[in-house]
Amino acid sequence: MDTVAPRKFLLALGALKTHNRQPMNHSPNDLIMLFNDLFREVFRTTLVRGSAEPEYRPAGNTGEYAQIAFAHGYYSSALHEISHWCVAGEHRRTLLDYGYWYCPDGRTPAQQRAFEQAEVKPQAIEWLLSVAAGWRFHISVDNLSGDGASDAGKFCCSVRDQAEDYLDKGLPQRAQSFFDTLKAFYGTRDTFKAAWRDDVGRVVPLYFAKEHYEAN
Repeated sequence: MDTVAPRKFLLALGALKTHNRQPMNHSPNDLIMLFNDLFREVFRTTLVRGSAEPEYRPAGNTGEYAQIAFAHGYYSSALHEISHWCVAGEHRRTLLDYGYWYCPDGRTPAQQRAFEQAEVKPQAIEWLLSVAAGWRFHISVDNLSGDGASDAGKFCCSVRDQAEDYLDKGLPQRAQSFFDTLKAFYGTRDTFKAAWRDDVGRVVPLYFAKEHYEAN
């Protein structure tokens, strides 16, 4: 459990001006600004653009602050890496890439099942953050040159069920804070519930439709 006191945890959301009007403008620079304003001093962590693959660098490897480097300046990558950071515990955040060994594309079925189990919570958070930001989310099984998902429909539903559970019971503390900040910044607080229902209808049937097509 984190020992950092939450006294400075939330931005003054009431004073945070809605940034966007339709159509929304999505810049990774906004995510960097929001994340760093929210977490830089409390958790000594910054979000930065990476020039290659994403990587988490603990404070001991980068100087004063830990760094979350997202891939190639991509908005989706930033949301994904933020989501992984939000579920990483205090000890994990002292380790390079949270102490995990990444098994590359081309996994065996057993390796893919383990990958998917570890990805349910981060992708559920990423999905909620994406809808809060008005951004299009895509389920990722990340195994294009292997056998694909061990069960694409089951994985998709597991991510959806976890996201629904977070909405019902609350997200992890850091994820909840960033989720609320995105809704305030992008002006989606009043429209989130409807947008979430629409997005579940968009994402989940896609996987069942794909499975039906491939089975026939």
